Amino acid sequence: MLAFLLRSLGLFVFAAAFVALIADGVRSLAVDGVVVTSLQTTWAFLSPATLQQVETVAKGSLPPYIWTDMIVPVLGLPAFAVGGVLGIVLLLLGRRRPRHALLA
Repeated sequence: MLAFLLRSLGLFVFAAAFVALIADGVRSLAVDGVVVTSLQTTWAFLSPATLQQVETVAKGSLPPYIWTDMIVPVLGLPAFAVGGVLGIVLLLLGRRRPRHALLA
């Protein structure tokens, strides 16, 4: 059951990353240059309240260096790259293990 949930979530995240890649590609064609949207920009567009809540909780309950040195750089990465890597990791965690046939 857990493997199914991990695979489903991984597929959903990977598909969203692919959509983000296509959106960046379309914007790049429209402006005749390379456009890469960061995870922070995408998150702020989709749900600015949750981004603010995560920032408030992280700054309030975690040491300051975790927000500035670990979370902010990840938020600056392209959304399609972060989503793609996360989706692949979830798909790998949920993959079916090969069943070994016993030789008689």
